[in-house]
Amino acid sequence: MFSITLKLMKKSARMLIPAGIAILIGTAFIAATFLFGNAMDSSLRNQLTAQLGGANYFASPKSDRSEAEMESLYSMTVADLQLDRIRAIDGVNDVRADVSVTMQANHGSKHASILAVGTAKEATILPVDITEGGQPIDNNEIALPQSVADQLGVRVGDTITVDGGDQRTQSDELDVRVVGLTDDPNGAFSYYGGAAVVSNNVIAAVWGYDDFSQINASMLMLDLDETKADVALADIAELLPSALTTESRQSYSDRAMENLTNNGTDITTMFLLGFGVLAMLVAALVIANTFQVLVAQRRRTLALLRTIGAKKGQLYASVLFEAGVLGFVASLLGIALGIGLMAVVCHSNAMNVLIGTKAELVITWPVFAVPLAFGIVMTVLASLGSARTATSVTPLEALRPIELTDTRRSSMARGLLGGLMVVAGTAMTVAALWQMHGLLAASSEMDDGYTPVLLLAIAGCALVFVGMVVTAVFWLPLLIKAFGALVSLAGPSAKVAHANIQKNPRRVAATGAALLIGVTLVSTIVTGAASGKQTMDETLSTRYSTDVVATGDISQSTREAIAKVEGVASVVYAPTSTGTITDANGHETTVLLVGVESEAQVADVVRADLSDAVIDEHTALMPEYSSAGTHLVFDGGQHIELTDEEGATTGTTLDLDITQSDYRRVSSMYGAVAFVSDALFGDGDITEQGHMTLMRIEEGDRSLNDIFTELQNVLSDEAGVSLTGPVAERTQWNGIIDSMMAMLVGLLAVAVLIALIGVANTLSLSVIERTRESATLRAIGMTRGQLRRSLAVEALLISVVSGVAGIALGTLFGWAGSYMVFSIVGETVFPFDWATNGIVLLVAAVAALLASVFPARRAVKTPPVEALAEA
Repeated sequence: MFSITLKLMKKSARMLIPAGIAILIGTAFIAATFLFGNAMDSSLRNQLTAQLGGANYFASPKSDRSEAEMESLYSMTVADLQLDRIRAIDGVNDVRADVSVTMQANHGSKHASILAVGTAKEATILPVDITEGGQPIDNNEIALPQSVADQLGVRVGDTITVDGGDQRTQSDELDVRVVGLTDDPNGAFSYYGGAAVVSNNVIAAVWGYDDFSQINASMLMLDLDETKADVALADIAELLPSALTTESRQSYSDRAMENLTNNGTDITTMFLLGFGVLAMLVAALVIANTFQVLVAQRRRTLALLRTIGAKKGQLYASVLFEAGVLGFVASLLGIALGIGLMAVVCHSNAMNVLIGTKAELVITWPVFAVPLAFGIVMTVLASLGSARTATSVTPLEALRPIELTDTRRSSMARGLLGGLMVVAGTAMTVAALWQMHGLLAASSEMDDGYTPVLLLAIAGCALVFVGMVVTAVFWLPLLIKAFGALVSLAGPSAKVAHANIQKNPRRVAATGAALLIGVTLVSTIVTGAASGKQTMDETLSTRYSTDVVATGDISQSTREAIAKVEGVASVVYAPTSTGTITDANGHETTVLLVGVESEAQVADVVRADLSDAVIDEHTALMPEYSSAGTHLVFDGGQHIELTDEEGATTGTTLDLDITQSDYRRVSSMYGAVAFVSDALFGDGDITEQGHMTLMRIEEGDRSLNDIFTELQNVLSDEAGVSLTGPVAERTQWNGIIDSMMAMLVGLLAVAVLIALIGVANTLSLSVIERTRESATLRAIGMTRGQLRRSLAVEALLISVVSGVAGIALGTLFGWAGSYMVFSIVGETVFPFDWATNGIVLLVAAVAALLASVFPARRAVKTPPVEALAEA
């Protein structure tokens, strides 16, 4: 029976290709996820053990050492490590004492501070790579990091001088020859910008010793032959000081990984696997459709097999065997694709951009086992319904005409279960939103009550989503039928498409549901991102009154450059000082005094109602609320005690009248910001301590991100200047949201791609089923173009209606999620992202049209006379 099954598979190979591609994509994603996790794990281990260089073992101080052993560590030197005797032990390839020194390198008028490590017999045991030239071997040699060589303007073969700098004044300058350049690929010395490698005599000289053996050292790097490691370690232990113990690199990295965030790479892998599982679930819908049609097509063949003695169990096993073979072959191809893609990524610079260091392709058994098992199991499970249908075929059907149209009704139990899930999920979500509203009103209960309410909302939305997918077989065909009724008015091609799409509502629903899943999730993320951006924009606008504030002294040329930045409408550069003020309620507040010409100048850069503001030599402008939200009340004249930069009172007091306006957070470092006349700085009443630049931004044709980036570039040469304000926070916040959205949408794109393959698959199966019908239409006058258009309309109906439903559902989920997350920081905005959702819908429509090309070619390829012939 299995040999017959293989022959039937060979005959139906073209029908199985779309399902195979869906499995291939899903398993490739899962395999690539494991490989990505392995690469991150390997990269993290390399970083944690980077300072070991190429050593596979090392000796270091014991963790449970005695007081005597502790004291011995302070006086332990390279001589105590007995490098020559250890190097002579059988199985020891090389040994290196872990010693380093910071020193000053000089070449002409150029200087650089560098960290240097000692050399070794073999370069492989060094903690840095020699990328050009060679390693120091003889005395007075050095290999410099590439960045330091560029800074000093030297190349291999040049001579530089080194000394201990200010920290080791006892060392004299020493001339050394540059013999190589180094690279620090695993970030062992990233804090120092890499490390140099120097001859041992140079390290000794910089430390102020006559000989390298006198340098303090308590760690030894060992490169051992693994086949002789046990014996060699025993011999090494006899030579080492009692305060030291040996450990393997693998043991150390395992321990370090356990201590580092509980092995965080597993969390990343599990997160990504969730998207792989989603992709496979969508693929299961494509697979189920394929096997439904295969069984329907083979009903006469199956009936003949029953006639000659095949049992129901054999037919059931035959379908499952076919599914297993398809899953096995497609999964193997998917694993190969995943490995190939990750190999390209690891050997390019992509991983370096993602995780900040180079990555290796590490293949482990889960890379093969998990995708293979998942692919086979999902394929077999997706075919169970079709296998059960195969057992219902009777021998008598061998004499009946083939009827491929699926007229089965969907289970009412399925509809009832899905409906209950939707109702329960909706009730849970509404309850969570109502409770969230109550928590916001009683903010004191937020800390204890927020997490349970958030989990309730997530569970409710998830239940609604699953319920909608489960019941899609009921409502989605009706929705497509309603849209199709309108489209059918467009002409005969559209009318044929409308009629054809109603013949297999179950298959159409499964195909639409696959696309619905992907589009809903994408739309949820897009809506949440848009809501987050707009909510934060509104919140920041109410919390700040000044768009951008630059704190620090800025040169005249830089101020002129700021004013020329497109999008900067007004700029005020003002002197500042500090003080304290006590209001009528006795609240003492730290205040930043900002000197301006008049209230009109403040109005140019502060977004607030300043109609009643007065600023002159006798009057200051204060906000109505402090940065902590305390209401400031002033009666008549006020005393402002001036303070120095450390906050100590200087003894100088200003007596000023106060006018107030409602402006917020010009500077969050002080309780309030007061605008005073700059004349007070000029006549010596106030000592100038610094400067502040206030800017008003008008977005216009440029985005805030572009304006802020240009401002950062303009100020890059000004030391100690910081940019704050709503534009700065908005740019940072938007950047985070955009990055997360791009990543999640990119991951979900895999599911959407598989769903679109499902659309092509459905059309292909429909073409196969309707071969005689298409031929009849051709025979009565329908042109090839009209037949192609009918299939295109059919694809568009499935994709666009499913896409619109997904966008509507995703928007509601996104709004609910936004309220739960962003209402904590401000009044939530509920936008509809027309642009992004429109692009999603357009992509689905274009992909649907492309998906109809090959089925349409097959539909018009067969001549009417041949197609009408009895098979």
